[in-house]
Amino acid sequence: MAKYSGPVCKLCRREGEKLFLKGARCFSPKCAFERRGYAPGVHGKSAQFRNRRESDYNRQLRAKQKARRVYGVLERQFHRYYVLALKKRGLTGLTLLQTLESRLDNVVFRMGYAESRAEARLLVTHGHFTINSRRIDVPSAIVEVGDVVAVREGSRRRNYFKALADVAETRTLPGWMSRDLRNLAGSVLRLPERSEIDANLNEQLIVEYYSR
Repeated sequence: MAKYSGPVCKLCRREGEKLFLKGARCFSPKCAFERRGYAPGVHGKSAQFRNRRESDYNRQLRAKQKARRVYGVLERQFHRYYVLALKKRGLTGLTLLQTLESRLDNVVFRMGYAESRAEARLLVTHGHFTINSRRIDVPSAIVEVGDVVAVREGSRRRNYFKALADVAETRTLPGWMSRDLRNLAGSVLRLPERSEIDANLNEQLIVEYYSR
């Protein structure tokens, strides 16, 4: 299973904004973006680099890269999601974002059972979650409307999951899913609307990038 294994904070610096890829650390003074908010590389601090005119292609590329990095998806898989969205009826960009939101690792994160998508991906890979009582260890598994996602029975005895309900309760739950803290479970009620997805993502620019 391929995944990005390089410095995470460099991704935020390259996009020029916090992508909150490290959970609680991103809200602390230890966040690298707070200390070095410029792009990585020898030219990152130069005024010429920061003030250069941005082309249409670069804006499209940055929109696509930002979405990939937010959801932790590599290029080949991201492009495959776009192709699948293109074949479905409706707005291609919105369908693409809804597909990304429906990934199991994202659903676990949205329910508050992980501090970040990277942590959710790790927990899923280790087999701690089930979909409809079936153990799943594939973070990219798509959670359909009506599916129930839950912490596996054998995992609830671990210290991490014993305190998980109290931690998850402090997290805001999106309106398109439900959560059962007592049983460490939740379900997808419907597909998310555009207003319920990260407003900093520009799906139109992503569609323009792949439509070149």
